Amino acid sequence: MATALGNHFEWQLYNGNQWVSIFNDFVIEAHYCQPGANGITIHLNMGPVYIDFDEMTVDGPHNNLNIRRNTLLSYNQKEVIGWYYKDNHRWCEYGSQGSDGRSSSIRSDFVEQHYNSNPRGTVQFTVGNTTYKVDFNAMTQTNLSTYMLRKVRRRPKFKEVVTDNSINQNSSPIVASPSANPTNSSSHYIWEFMGDEGIWTEYQKPGCSLDSVEIERLYQLNPQCQVSFTVRRFTYTLYFSGMYQVNNKYGTKRNVRRIASGIQQTNSTLPQTVHWQFKDINGQWMDYIKGGSRGCCSVSSQDIEAEYQQDNTGTMSFRAGRFSYELDFSDMSQTNLSTNTRRSVRRLQQ
Repeated sequence: MATALGNHFEWQLYNGNQWVSIFNDFVIEAHYCQPGANGITIHLNMGPVYIDFDEMTVDGPHNNLNIRRNTLLSYNQKEVIGWYYKDNHRWCEYGSQGSDGRSSSIRSDFVEQHYNSNPRGTVQFTVGNTTYKVDFNAMTQTNLSTYMLRKVRRRPKFKEVVTDNSINQNSSPIVASPSANPTNSSSHYIWEFMGDEGIWTEYQKPGCSLDSVEIERLYQLNPQCQVSFTVRRFTYTLYFSGMYQVNNKYGTKRNVRRIASGIQQTNSTLPQTVHWQFKDINGQWMDYIKGGSRGCCSVSSQDIEAEYQQDNTGTMSFRAGRFSYELDFSDMSQTNLSTNTRRSVRRLQQ
């Protein structure tokens, strides 16, 4: 059933250096939950800041500001979501009467169910003899007879969640369990998403507004919640329960994984330190550095060593800048798959 809660949300502003919580963010939340609210202007120490609720962007005295809304709910709770369309006079929730006195044949929970199944999809419904289509990607409603377009919005209802006490916590779909001792700094986890070319890529700042440390902190608080973040001008939602992320504008879905950073060091027969290097164009041996300034490599020495331990005669793929490469362990070389340039590779043990 739906119940009123204390704050299960957290609005944060990225000030160019770090994410900081916004004081009295329930004011932002109250406006955000109103379907007719385009945004809100708040006054901070740095000056007035305008938050655009549709685009989840922020305008202020600095150019590098970002905004996000985190939700922290128990394993058996979820927010109550309202779906609204803009008629000629006001925003109306699906299932309620519009200004013309007619009601749609669907309700918000029905639209939300279809949205969660496919955030880039559509759903059709009827009002009288007229059929309409809601496009989740464009956030529009189309009359399939007249092709009239109307705006659509998806907003949470203020301080309302649905609690299902019949859910057994032990049977909830937790993909990876938190550390038994979250305060133990030695238990460090890396969070990665499936990037282009099928390569696992770690969440890293400054390109991404979240990194592994921050994601792990939120995961420890609630392994069933969802977290918003930004990468350049796009906003995403990371779903811990399903271990995937969704581009909030285009609906693109990517898998996510959580791995222990020291997992390869559990075998005491492995060397304490391994460095993988390639010979660059000047004949110098260079380390593989994930996310480094030299072309933003997608793998580190530890990543390569992990693959090498599994099959020391196989190959692995990675990216650096805009190029894809193949590293061949059998002949210790890497090949640029676009130019076919081949370079020597070596493995150093200390």
